[in-house]
Amino acid sequence: MTSPLLPPHSPRLGLGLAALGRPGYINLGHGDDLADKTPQAMRDHAWHVLDTAWSAGIRYFDAARSYGRAEEFLGSWLRERGHGVSSGGVTVGSKWGYTYVAAWRTDADTHEVKSHDLDTLERQWPETLSSLGRAPDLYLIHSATLETGVLENRQVLARLAELAASGVRVGLSTSGPGQADTLRRARAVTVDGVNPLSAVQATWNVLEPSAGAALAEAHEAGWAVVIKEAVANGRLTGRGDIPPAMAQVCHEWNATPDAVALAAALAQPWVDVVLSGATTPEQLESNLRALELRGDFPALVGLAESPQQYWQTRAGLAWN
Repeated sequence: MTSPLLPPHSPRLGLGLAALGRPGYINLGHGDDLADKTPQAMRDHAWHVLDTAWSAGIRYFDAARSYGRAEEFLGSWLRERGHGVSSGGVTVGSKWGYTYVAAWRTDADTHEVKSHDLDTLERQWPETLSSLGRAPDLYLIHSATLETGVLENRQVLARLAELAASGVRVGLSTSGPGQADTLRRARAVTVDGVNPLSAVQATWNVLEPSAGAALAEAHEAGWAVVIKEAVANGRLTGRGDIPPAMAQVCHEWNATPDAVALAAALAQPWVDVVLSGATTPEQLESNLRALELRGDFPALVGLAESPQQYWQTRAGLAWN
């Protein structure tokens, strides 16, 4: 199955830069992956992972304003390597709505601040253009929820409609136990009788599959669907407490837990792209094994937690 988001013959695995653009993140063991956390060293490290991804055929890259210098690292890499600076050879997604405030510290009390108002959108859109050196192909409201009111904000929606009319595919990313409700509300948005939103990036994994039906509906309606956190911020990797049923599947397939988790997401018929959140080339190589695993993985169905339990656990993960 090919994806309309990707150039021909590209794998449906993309690379997210949440763990590559800033020194602190909530992935299990993230701090141990980065020997030198200075900005220059992290840029060089990010470029190394991006080079590995490109060599493997990956052509979808995801960033956000709140990912520290992720947009800057990605944009400079695209320009230096000559990889699809204009649209066509590569697909770039980014997001607005969170501001990075940790000042490059892993021990900051607050790492990012959420604001879904028009002022934030108007400030962050030109910042994204400057950092990437081009317009993103997808531009998403970062972690939209019903509680922020962004899907009722007529000024924000009108501005997003302008971006959509200019050729940028706009949409939202979702988080929290109400992902499905947020997505269904987003699909009902209208600006002058037309919904400017047509893309969603959502958390889906074998521990938290609750948005699946809503994502399938969005896909059927022509929306682009991107999956994030398929390895549950490291819980579904060798660093996590792997459930026995998953360990058995890994044994049968001779594959690592991260590869199996990503393969389970790729197996969903409504998915266009699944993001790897790898911090190192070695992690990315392990993730890429998912492309070779084909199956329905029925043994993993019973691993689902309640959405409330899953998101409570995620909220308790330490920045490191």
